[in-house]
Amino acid sequence: MLRLTGLARFLFVGSALLALSVVALGQRSNASLTSEETADFGPVMRAYLGYLSNEQEVVDDRNSRREITAVYYRRNSNRIRALRTMAIRLVRQTGNDYVPELEAVTLDELGTLFERPPKPSGFRANEILDNKLRYLGVVHSGEPFYLFARLDPYEQAELIQRQTRQPDATAASATGNRTAAGQHVSDTATRPRRTVPR
Repeated sequence: MLRLTGLARFLFVGSALLALSVVALGQRSNASLTSEETADFGPVMRAYLGYLSNEQEVVDDRNSRREITAVYYRRNSNRIRALRTMAIRLVRQTGNDYVPELEAVTLDELGTLFERPPKPSGFRANEILDNKLRYLGVVHSGEPFYLFARLDPYEQAELIQRQTRQPDATAASATGNRTAAGQHVSDTATRPRRTVPR
């Protein structure tokens, strides 16, 4: 009976050491893979990839402590992989060391971004939705993730300004209101001077 207990203890300790070494090797290979991949990118992209790596570590840690369900763990790991894939694609396509604020959602999560979620079948690449998000495409990472880039405040202001200017031009052309030179009234080049009595 004592031999069986000693053998069981030996097997337990041996399996624990084996598990720890596998985890350490996995982390080392992930770190080397990341450093090899990031060598091609600038500091902004490397920082973003580091951020995603940290997010994955947090999810892994919460999973190891059994704080999250397997479904939650899988979805968030897939989301991080989808964000990484899109960020790499964007930087390689543009050649710029710039990553916009990215959002990756599944079909059932579209309500987190939109009050009335649109149908993804109608999405077009680079389409701007709700004056706040640019649709980038779908990344299949375990399940389909719809990726969007948040417009920065300058892009939003420019978009809103263009939209307010556009109705003025169409209204002026609809009424036929033109100056002598054939220019729309709303497109006057100079502002009238104000006269001040002396």
